[in-house]
Amino acid sequence: MKFTIIGSGGCVCLPKPTCRCAVCVEAREKGGRYKRHSASLYLDDAALLVDTPEDIADALNCADIRAVNNVLYTHRDPDHTMGMRVFEQLRLEWLDYYEKIPPRSRVNVYAEPSVMDTINEISIGYGALLGYYEGMGLIEQKPLISPIDINGVVITCVNVSKTKPVSVFVFEGNGKRLIYAPCDCTPFPDSPIFYGADVLVVGNTFVGDILKGGRVIGAEHPLRSELHSIENIFDIKAKFGIGDVIITHIEEDWGKGYDDYTSLEKSYNGIRFAYDGMVIEL
Repeated sequence: MKFTIIGSGGCVCLPKPTCRCAVCVEAREKGGRYKRHSASLYLDDAALLVDTPEDIADALNCADIRAVNNVLYTHRDPDHTMGMRVFEQLRLEWLDYYEKIPPRSRVNVYAEPSVMDTINEISIGYGALLGYYEGMGLIEQKPLISPIDINGVVITCVNVSKTKPVSVFVFEGNGKRLIYAPCDCTPFPDSPIFYGADVLVVGNTFVGDILKGGRVIGAEHPLRSELHSIENIFDIKAKFGIGDVIITHIEEDWGKGYDDYTSLEKSYNGIRFAYDGMVIEL
């Protein structure tokens, strides 16, 4: 299995528009790994994209992705769904549309049923946005009721216990397993399929107790009940016996740049930090 982290950033892109902090200025000047698109993942074996943040079209171009035939959604938050207009970019040929020539194929859109329901609450004047694209023949909605096999990769959905529907996904192929839990994964769910996984790609994690502008995340700070700390990630890694952990969905608010994360990796055994274009092969 070959995965590419298309976007390693968080709710706010890096560089943040108009921001003149050192991390954003560096990202503008250096580009490359110093910049971050919002969180998304691509599985080459299945031409599959996980989530469509607002900047997904640019992220796909930056990663030189050649095909997207399947899209998988973790939850409905705007930074994971609001780039769904990419379905037009992927399948719509306007001249064909006006000459009533149907698209060559539809993008399969998968989500756990309750997640799909909440995404279908995202609407425009034409109704539900997914329904609009389905009516144009660009996509086909496929509720993820049980594990699916796409080109030899088995994808299993595990629900997160939260007030809103959120999914964690497990990809299995070639005797290897990767868990993708980019956002809203606290408390971290417990499933037999997690034990002994080769890789966990996880978000929802703040890095260090001192963040942007010197802000201190004390023991009682509300962030600790919403997100994982690095200590929590080590606990998850140990509990499930996971081989390697990659932290993604990295927020500009953490106040750290690419070089900072590269340096931190040296002191965090078994934990790495994602960057746009990172390839994971299993």
